[in-house]
Amino acid sequence: MCNKLQGQVALITGSGRGIGKALALKLASKGVRVVINDLDQEPTEDTVAQIKATGGEAIAVVGSITSEGFADNFIAGAVKAYGTPDMLINNAGYTWDSMIHKADDEQFDAMYEIHLKAPFQLNRAFVRAIRDIAKKEAAAGIENFRKIVNISSIAGVCGNTGQVNYSSMKAGLSGMTKTLAKELGRLKVNVNCVAFGVIDTRLTEATDEKKSITVDGREIGVGVPEKVHAAFSAAIPLGRSGSAEEAADGVYLFCTPESNYISGQVLLVAGGLSL
Repeated sequence: MCNKLQGQVALITGSGRGIGKALALKLASKGVRVVINDLDQEPTEDTVAQIKATGGEAIAVVGSITSEGFADNFIAGAVKAYGTPDMLINNAGYTWDSMIHKADDEQFDAMYEIHLKAPFQLNRAFVRAIRDIAKKEAAAGIENFRKIVNISSIAGVCGNTGQVNYSSMKAGLSGMTKTLAKELGRLKVNVNCVAFGVIDTRLTEATDEKKSITVDGREIGVGVPEKVHAAFSAAIPLGRSGSAEEAADGVYLFCTPESNYISGQVLLVAGGLSL
């Protein structure tokens, strides 16, 4: 059977681990050439190695999506390696929680930088890279659909206690998605948003241990207390939290030709949960 995605090019931020990695592996298994990004070299190169070990194609771009010039360099690297890209998935991110009376400007600004400004810059660089060829295709009557998928959260749809910074940016990302869907439809770019519920990753694992990750020199706490995680799971109609692979499947839907007439949508991948 002919693979509909064979030979396409996808860029996925935050794809050295978790949901991004699961999506990268899935797309690569369908013949997509994948540009892998993560903060750290080891997980980035490990994902590339796994893809190549199964006969796929991938390259690594290590670095923070909030760093100066990253967006343009990321897209340019993909173009140099594989030509005009077909998909951009804005997946990288983390949370830095605090109740509003304890929150400081640094926390708010950090969430703005990674969850709203960086996707804006990446989306802009992607559109600049595909605009000329997309216009030529449109003028010739060719419908060649490309995809932008912005990753949001149920917190951006329904709000969540202790996440005023994160929720605000994810809600803003929905507005960006809907606006770009209107702007880019004439270029046959589908722009959609996937909002995750409780998905098991290193950031949200059920644990009572004190755990942290380092992001841009900051120590950020990760993990969810076991009682809190259990309460969330009990509220999910499907009865449990989701896996990284299940979350990636929700994104994959918007990467396929079956989504060619879907744009400007926010899809909640949460097992039926509504906070």
